[in-house]
Amino acid sequence: MRVFLVAGEPSGDRLGGALMAGLKTLIPDVEFDGVGGPLMEAQGLTSRFPMSELSVMGLVEVLPKFFHLKRRISETAQAVLDTKPDVLITIDSPDFSLRVAKIVKAASNIRTVHYVAPSVWAWRPGRADKMAKVIDHVLALLPFEPPYMERAGMECDFVGHPVASEPVATPEDIAAFRNRFDLGDAPILLALPGSRRGEIERLAESFGRALRLFIEAHPGYRVVIPTVGATTELVKERVAGWPGDPVVLDPRYEGADQALANKRSAFGAASLALAASGTVSLELAAQNTPMVIAYKLNWLTQKMAERMVKLDTVTLVNLVSDTRAVPECLLDECVPAKIADALRNVINAPDAQQLAMRLTMDQLGRGGEAPGLRAARAVLDRMQVDYA
Repeated sequence: MRVFLVAGEPSGDRLGGALMAGLKTLIPDVEFDGVGGPLMEAQGLTSRFPMSELSVMGLVEVLPKFFHLKRRISETAQAVLDTKPDVLITIDSPDFSLRVAKIVKAASNIRTVHYVAPSVWAWRPGRADKMAKVIDHVLALLPFEPPYMERAGMECDFVGHPVASEPVATPEDIAAFRNRFDLGDAPILLALPGSRRGEIERLAESFGRALRLFIEAHPGYRVVIPTVGATTELVKERVAGWPGDPVVLDPRYEGADQALANKRSAFGAASLALAASGTVSLELAAQNTPMVIAYKLNWLTQKMAERMVKLDTVTLVNLVSDTRAVPECLLDECVPAKIADALRNVINAPDAQQLAMRLTMDQLGRGGEAPGLRAARAVLDRMQVDYA
């Protein structure tokens, strides 16, 4: 069986890596092709070009790279048509992925699967109907998503999220992490200003100023900043003046397993986290790390989002748990003073988020079959492929 996969950012790489591991478990001789990052490469993918080229978000950010991205869309679709895989699996990054799928569907009958249902329940509800023209099957991360996809005419399976089945840092892991990075017994504050260059460039200054205000009132905190390899140098540059003697976790000179272990231990060691909106809130919930979510967009993108977004929260922990336990400083509220106040409120009531985080992990399948394996079964079952 031949599978062509396309992922465009680190969260998609994580999903792709877990799905590939599941497919290899069920069909050991499966062959992979496509575009992905280090976790997918660790499962046997040779990426056709660096995944980091696709990690762009927001209208204004995309425009300067429009022609390059358009060329990559054409190249990727042509590679699918040339290699004739049994299935094309696109992972998140819908603005890129669905354009690839559209070209492939127009020229072939290759089956198309999209992993991560677009947030049609939050904004752009018409996207599901357009998506149904080029996608046969959707793998959903959230339990309330399948009806939205099925109403548009696509097959859809809730498969959970890999974060719910990943290891949790042990006390021994945390002690070794603290020793390795000379953190002693200091309380740790995680700072996670995003994985994309545009996010980091927009958020780093506000994050740094907010941390300064917080640490002035709560001295002794050490700041730890996990990074992805493609943006590590940018992060180092932007956090050079931050308080808390920052430790930047650089994955480029570590193996994939060690880099993940470092990140997991950092999450487990932290007393508090300040993070950009995204999948990272689920990673923090998995490690029971209290958090504040802060995010802002380019001005033009923000104005468009304000007209289309239908929800009062963007944090996945809040959405999945149906609570509003995680405080948010979004858009015009993403300013240092308000972020610092939110951090102080969380550290003064560190257990307030525990129930929401536990509910989130339960909803996403903690304790059940690994989501990557569930996703692999869903792909094969819908294709009526026999496997062990």
